[in-house]
Amino acid sequence: MMGPIIFKRLSWAGCLLLSLALYGQDWASRPNILIIMADDCTRNDLPLYGGQNARTPHIDRLAGEGLVFDHAYLTSSMCQPCRAELYTGLFPMRNGCAWNHSASRPDTLSLPHYLAPLGYRVGLAGKVHVQPKAVFPFESVGGYDANCVRSPTQEHDIRGVRDFMERDSDQPFCLVVALVEPHVPWVMGDASQYPPDKIHLPPNIADTPRTRSDFARYLAEITYMDSQVGELLETLDQTGKADRTLVLFSSEQGAQFPGCKWTNWDTGLRTALIARWPGQISAGLRTPAMVHYADVLPTLVSLAGGGVDEGTLDGWSFAEVLQGKRQTHRTLSFGMHNNVPEGPSYPIRSVNDGTYHYIRNLQPEAIYIEKHLMGLNGNGQLNNPYWASWVWDAAEDARTYELVRRYTRRPAEALYDLVRDPYELNNLIEDPGLVDVRKRLRESLDQWMHAQQDPGSEQDTWLSLEASRLGQHRFGPPAVKLSK
Repeated sequence: MMGPIIFKRLSWAGCLLLSLALYGQDWASRPNILIIMADDCTRNDLPLYGGQNARTPHIDRLAGEGLVFDHAYLTSSMCQPCRAELYTGLFPMRNGCAWNHSASRPDTLSLPHYLAPLGYRVGLAGKVHVQPKAVFPFESVGGYDANCVRSPTQEHDIRGVRDFMERDSDQPFCLVVALVEPHVPWVMGDASQYPPDKIHLPPNIADTPRTRSDFARYLAEITYMDSQVGELLETLDQTGKADRTLVLFSSEQGAQFPGCKWTNWDTGLRTALIARWPGQISAGLRTPAMVHYADVLPTLVSLAGGGVDEGTLDGWSFAEVLQGKRQTHRTLSFGMHNNVPEGPSYPIRSVNDGTYHYIRNLQPEAIYIEKHLMGLNGNGQLNNPYWASWVWDAAEDARTYELVRRYTRRPAEALYDLVRDPYELNNLIEDPGLVDVRKRLRESLDQWMHAQQDPGSEQDTWLSLEASRLGQHRFGPPAVKLSK
């Protein structure tokens, strides 16, 4: 067995030649990789992380067979930026996808570019939502709906996934199955399993009859998504490759409720992460190690027998955490949000150390508006009718008023104790006992923005978004291209 391959400055043609040279060697120590992603599922709503409502027997089983991460984060709680981060190992500013419905820099490399030279087939089934294709050249695997807003979701067919897993048994695979539940519209699953009057609403969600009804349908989609996870795991078992496969499950970003998706609060940025690899990862454990989506790619490259030059990526391997050799990884996680094109400009940046979370709203004088959550869709209908019920009830219910105000009018700075206040309802920015914490986190965020060449408010504009779509990004350092 040859030593690890270090990715330096190698042309794509050179990578293909290297792949041919490696093909056929002993793959016994290199895992197949199956990544299962939910879509818009708040981590806290899963029983695994304290959720009091949803039933998820298959995810719970996976957790019992693997390692659960209590501090896994993505940098932007929007579908496209977080997926681009996961697939490239680069933060949004670095890979170029710092807005929803934008594009990564045309010279960026992703999972297929890194794993194919190591002999892997790299495929994606379901929701894609990253571009351009040259940056994300996944093999397309059929059978799962790619449209997250279709109503209802198309019936899935597991045969495409099974065929991909079973093909070329001497060659390892990496397969991403990107599900579209529980993204709105919440129309899948059996909502009758969740009587609205029996639901325990999280403290950051206003208690109105319409909210309870919609939350029940959201919970039904979580259970439906869980059944898809179970089917995928059963299919993997049937191929006879489960013992040689690293399975990663992630819930992606928070759900489409106020304070989750499209925000920098913890319910938006913190994600579920489970890793299972029989015989290699100890079962039934949890780890406090802090990891980012950007760390997943270098981890997979490392486990596949490769390596990446220091500084090439924003992430680095947490393979030793998986192997039980370490209980720590990062000391800080960072978050960013550009509101265009989801609404008027409202840039946000944040940093947390696992205990305290510092959030900086760069335009606190503005009103926060998210058009999909708060407005009408193309058919003149409310996308999320529960929001109107919040506004209506705010006139008479002080708690609902505070939640509406919290969502739409935000301070320049906020500091939260994530241990005592996990839903971040008590801003401690003026607490005299936290002066040192505030100063340290402020400085850490400034340093990160400087390193990412992040101009702040100037980035959250339609001009910057359109430039990204044209591959002419205006801000941020270019991704490191592995070329001669």
